[in-house]
Amino acid sequence: MTPARATVHVPGSTSNLGSGFDCVGMAVDRWLTASVLIDESLSGVTMVRRGALASLECAATDDLLHAGFVAACTRMARAVPLRLAYDVTSTIPVARGLGSSAAALVAGAALADAALSLGLGTHGVATLVSQIEGHPDNASPAAFGGAMLGVARDDATAHAPCTYAFSPLAVHDTLAFVFAVPPMEVTTAAARAVLPSHVSFGDAVRALQRSAALVHGLATGDADLLARALDDVLHVPYRRALVPGYDAIVSAAIAAGAFGATLSGSGSALVALGRTAQVDAIADAMQSAFTNVGMSAETLVTTGVVSGLRTEP
Repeated sequence: MTPARATVHVPGSTSNLGSGFDCVGMAVDRWLTASVLIDESLSGVTMVRRGALASLECAATDDLLHAGFVAACTRMARAVPLRLAYDVTSTIPVARGLGSSAAALVAGAALADAALSLGLGTHGVATLVSQIEGHPDNASPAAFGGAMLGVARDDATAHAPCTYAFSPLAVHDTLAFVFAVPPMEVTTAAARAVLPSHVSFGDAVRALQRSAALVHGLATGDADLLARALDDVLHVPYRRALVPGYDAIVSAAIAAGAFGATLSGSGSALVALGRTAQVDAIADAMQSAFTNVGMSAETLVTTGVVSGLRTEP
């Protein structure tokens, strides 16, 4: 086999955005960059990790990056090369609600697509990773960039998973997203485990109202709508206890000028929405509130549309 190589860049993402549970996400200006070399002269599957991934100790064949690569080959009925060398670096914090898992899966699938000319394309990569994760709100912004809505179609069969409809969402240019990221991890499995199997009819109605408020509030910058949209009833009430001081941190963000704040994904990071003029005050308030509960917190800000997956030959 002729040696092949490719490099991809994938952004982090925040998902749910309060009431957009399992359907609304947005790309965040933190990045995973990965390359692959496919060459028969190599010895098995190897991986060099840097940045936020440097402390990971799992075997290369167990890494989500490789899982994405294998899934893309399988989807397109191509044999998985047995001799691969990955090189990956990331500034996306792991297990903090900023889409590190989706970024790795997207990167792996995109590397396979580019290096082996599979023909998946961005839409195919987004669909594949959404199917692997079971929800599209991290995979779609990681693949397409910006804020994205992903909706599952009712077309699953015994032999194939459902597909998804993806649509970009407008984000008003006065909005800023302020993240406070503590050192503690919250795994997806732990966050899913605390969710109830049923919700009341009243909560379902409130969830519908607030998800509509989220989409329109993002487009218009309407502070009243966004304040309600960030006050989720489906997942945050059950997950807030996973982040010590959650209520105090949200209150501090609002007091500093944010419309509201909520979990980024399933946490442990929190995200606040406000105007660009207030970002410094909001970031300082959230950081101080974390300090008051005995934790440090890194802050980062996203104020514009962050691009999605980029591929190099």
